[in-house]
Formats: sequence, C-alpha cells, structure tokens
Amino acid sequence: MKAITKPRPKIKFRLFLSIILLLILLNLPFVSAKIKNLFYSVSLPLQKNFWSSGSDTAVFFKTIVNYKKLAEENRNLELKIKELLLLNYEVFDLRKENKILRKALDLGLETEFQLISAEVTGRYINSDAIFINKGSKSGVVKGSPAVTEEKMLVGKVNEVYDNFSKVLLLSDRSMVFNVEVVKAEGSFDEIVPGIINGAGNFQLELKLIPKEKEIEEGDSTITSVLGGIFPKGLYVGSVKEVKGVDIEPFWQIKIQPGVDINNLNKVFLLTNPQ
Repeated sequence: MKAITKPRPKIKFRLFLSIILLLILLNLPFVSAKIKNLFYSVSLPLQKNFWSSGSDTAVFFKTIVNYKKLAEENRNLELKIKELLLLNYEVFDLRKENKILRKALDLGLETEFQLISAEVTGRYINSDAIFINKGSKSGVVKGSPAVTEEKMLVGKVNEVYDNFSKVLLLSDRSMVFNVEVVKAEGSFDEIVPGIINGAGNFQLELKLIPKEKEIEEGDSTITSVLGGIFPKGLYVGSVKEVKGVDIEPFWQIKIQPGVDINNLNKVFLLTNPQ
C-alpha cells in the first residue's frame, strides 16, 4: 500500500492560484448561480485549508515581528537596568568615599599633614609591599607614611612614579622604627619603649624590651616620637606572643599587625608636614 504524500509547496501554490482565478471567473455576470453553487460546494474544503494556511502564515510572521519588537524592548530594558545599577553603585561608592574621608579627617592628622587618598591596586610579588593608584602627579613623595581611616599604620612610600607608587609594609625586613607599648586595659601609668622590626611575610617583632618589664598578650604598640620616621600616636599592632630565653636579657615578642592586608582597599598618605 502506497503512503499518501502531501502536495508539494509548488503544486499547492498553483492550485491556490487556480482557485482564485476560478473565483474571479465565477463572479462574471454570465456564469449561472447553479455553477457557482456547485463550485463553492466542491472547493469549500480547499478554500478553508488555504485560508487556514494563509492565516497561520500571517500569524507566524506577525509573531516574528512581535518577538523581534519584544526582544528589542528587553534589550533596551536591560540597558536601562545596567545604567541604574551603575548609577546606584556610583552613589554608593561616593557615599562610602565621603564616609571614609570624614572618618579620616577625624584623625586630627589633617592639621599636621596633607592627606592624599589612594586605592590599593595590587600586592608586590615576593615582597611585603603594595601598589597604590596615586603618584607624583597627585603630590605623593617618597617616605610618606601610609595609614588607614582608623589611624592604623600601614607602611611608607618607597618608590614613586607618575600615576602609582609602591608602599613598603611595616613587615618588610628593612623596616625598623620606635614604638611605645600600652597595656591592654588602657593604662598609661607605665609606657614601655621598644623597637619594631619587620620580620617578613607580614610578621612583626618587638625588640629591646627588658624582662623586668611586664608585657602581656593583647598589649598595644603605638608609634613613638623617637626616630622621626612616623608621626607619633599611630596604631601598629598588638602583642601576640611573649617568650623568654634564660641567657637573653630581652623578651622575644611577636606582634600581630593592626592592618589586615587581605582586606586593605584604601590608604591615606601623609605628606607636607606643617
């Protein structure tokens, strides 16, 4: 038994044209009503089929047009959403910047130094150092201390270029500066002077503290006026570990830096002391 095949598109189109021509001829005055009725009765299923096909085709093309229009509207809407997102981010970033700046101005350092805000852009390979996005064009000079908005000491500028600078962290092995040890409970009855040495790998050591001085975990270290490398009163870190060796007169003390380098995004540079 042979399978019934559907008429090919060309045959179907020719048949459709033939029916149209016959309909035109049937509307001529000399064609009788009986002939017209007979033709309409016989061709009605075909007319419905072609009308349905034509209607489906029209709906199909209309759907394509509507889809393209809808897709374009969606793209425009997505662009608007992205624009609003960027605008909201800019407003948020500006508010955050203003908040940080207000906090930095509360440090009291603006009366002694010019503050330059800079963003941390990366970490120096194989060294305790970071890069910032401000350089000589912004007024940065070599040796400028870098601090956070909480008045924590980060390090000092070591190299200056036009649009960026390298900041050595306190933990760099070349760093040596004077500090004072303050008791954890905030007592200033006895302030013990000492020296911070960078131990590398983001570690600090407190040196030259005699064993007769009572030093405990949690005690704070603050920059001293001695040495003149950094301004007085900047927070360095807290005592993490205290050990003593019998034959040595000084404690071996490890300091936990106050600044978490992994979460450091912004610093303030202190330049042009008044």
